[in-house]
Amino acid sequence: MTESCKCRIPPQSGQGFRMKRGDVLRVTDPQGEQVSDLFAFEEGNPACALSSGRSIDYASKIYLSTGDVLWSNDSRPMFTVLRDDVKRHDFLLTPCSQEMFEILYRHKGHHPSCFENLANAFALFGIEPARIGTSFNIFMRVDVDPQGRVAVLPPLSKAGDCIELRAEMDLVCALTACSAEGSNNGSFKPIDFEVLSSSSQVDV
Repeated sequence: MTESCKCRIPPQSGQGFRMKRGDVLRVTDPQGEQVSDLFAFEEGNPACALSSGRSIDYASKIYLSTGDVLWSNDSRPMFTVLRDDVKRHDFLLTPCSQEMFEILYRHKGHHPSCFENLANAFALFGIEPARIGTSFNIFMRVDVDPQGRVAVLPPLSKAGDCIELRAEMDLVCALTACSAEGSNNGSFKPIDFEVLSSSSQVDV
């Protein structure tokens, strides 16, 4: 079993960690209006990765919340959402990247990004950046209009809001405190997370 741990991810950075089947990941927005990108692979099998397409397809909706399952690309449950204070997250847009800042915002020079932070976190587990796909963007608000246009708006999360996801297989995960100004209402803040070990949970 994994040991329970409580961590704070500083602004514009990320962290990798392992979860065992049955462990619960609690992600908390300590200050409000801060996005956190989550991606995961099956432990020991990087060909099995979190899939936004499968998850949206099987849920028949784009906004996933309490009771919904996040699926892998080979159609196996990876996470189940147990608790969701905010009820609005994004599973459409890819992690912000250096290229995104250059193409969309004409940014010059290096810009911290979720893709870079996810890649650095997964490198410690021997997983190549090319395997990282669309992340589950916790607390990110993306609205879609009737014509299909998307708009990134300020998150609805308030200080102390959290989401809890139960691991449905042994996982290697990475989590960020998002680096995109537009996703976080113009500021960068930390993200807190805790892995609640299945061995320390008591059935009621």
